[in-house]
Amino acid sequence: MGTDISGFVECRAWRADEGERDLVWRAAADLFLLNDTRNYDAFGCLFGVRNFANFRPLAAERGRPVDASEEVRAELDRLAPWPDQAYGTTWITWAELEAVDWDEPAERPDSRIHQYRQTPDGLRLVGKSGWSPEFARAVGLQQQLSGPRPTWPEGTEWLIGDTLYRSETLRRRDAVREDGEWKPVWDAMEALATEHGDDHVRLVVWFDD
Repeated sequence: MGTDISGFVECRAWRADEGERDLVWRAAADLFLLNDTRNYDAFGCLFGVRNFANFRPLAAERGRPVDASEEVRAELDRLAPWPDQAYGTTWITWAELEAVDWDEPAERPDSRIHQYRQTPDGLRLVGKSGWSPEFARAVGLQQQLSGPRPTWPEGTEWLIGDTLYRSETLRRRDAVREDGEWKPVWDAMEALATEHGDDHVRLVVWFDD
């Protein structure tokens, strides 16, 4: 069973109610309309969920904002009876995202061994699990289907037949590519921040299995 992400881009803007003005958070865009891709490297890097690559998460387990928009509150209240449909709830502001060092490496090598095949154009990445029976036998381990997996020093390699297995450490920009599936989200947040301020735009997310 896989893990998916849901959420909203929120913006805090002035609202006039009966002559009074106040700053309130409003849902500006459903995350589904901007990015519905399942990318565990990005989930781990940003929010600490499915963090196989061992990043220091940017914003993990912050919970629902106390001043969340009506749309966020309504959706999370609707999902409350099913904990597996809304967990890991957290949020991050555009100001925080603007300050990220995307060249920062993960804290440890990826717990998944990267798997390459030789092609006429050079090595081609074909997977990130690497826990085939052949690999397990080659390194003297039983094949693990669950639980923590050992890591090896960066750059450790095994050539098994025509497959190269390598221990690698990802950088944040490897997980969240500048021109990748998160670009529409960042573009929307940046546009709102230009109008309302970096601290007045945030992304609220949760996960489901």
